[in-house]
Amino acid sequence: MAGGSGAVTAVDRTEEALRLPWLPAAFSPDTDPLEVIRWALATYPDLRMPSAFNLNGVVLLDLAYQAGYRGEVIFVDTGFHFPETLATRDRLAARYPGLTFVTLNAGAHPEDGQTDPTLYASNPDACCAARKVTPLQTYLRQQAPSALLNARSRDQAATRAEIPFVEDGARVKINPLAHWTREMLEAYAAAHDLPVNPLYWDGFLSVGCWPCTRAVRPGEDARAGRWAGQGKTECGLWAGEGRL
Repeated sequence: MAGGSGAVTAVDRTEEALRLPWLPAAFSPDTDPLEVIRWALATYPDLRMPSAFNLNGVVLLDLAYQAGYRGEVIFVDTGFHFPETLATRDRLAARYPGLTFVTLNAGAHPEDGQTDPTLYASNPDACCAARKVTPLQTYLRQQAPSALLNARSRDQAATRAEIPFVEDGARVKINPLAHWTREMLEAYAAAHDLPVNPLYWDGFLSVGCWPCTRAVRPGEDARAGRWAGQGKTECGLWAGEGRL
């Protein structure tokens, strides 16, 4: 299933290619994500995929499997995940036995001593850093992959409105769904009968930890329910000093 939002111009694509000269010139906002993933697999054989199993992540996982990805799917158990999120992880692991599902911090819980149990309320940045960013960064330093496959898309939030297919940095980040809309993701999930987190259909368009996630209200972007009222839009994995 290919398609684009139409919000990105030829100039955007040219600038993207200038920043990242190894990006195939044929890539455009309408490029099928499968093509991007196949290119990534050929270019970065040690590619890894972090995931929180939201709608974007479930769609990407299915596309990556179709494209031939048989590597790790890395999930960080913060100790505050909804039961529905953990159940979605388990359903996906059963559906894709050719993938290796890695859970970091497995068995974490609010009273495990990693942080004060109410740190999420007083300092959500510190809570995310300790329970999510640090475990993943530590694992990635040990494994040292050259690139990460992730499911962010431009229409999720203003902070993601300009992400390209490929980002440079300490690790190259591949964003095959950069130009897909929520409607396209939902259509793909329905057509392929994917196990979407049931909370999604209750308005939780982006599901994080239960203390810091609410349902999205009409007219809000997909990530508006994350850390609502906290002046925070990202966990720190993709933005800030600790970004991947």
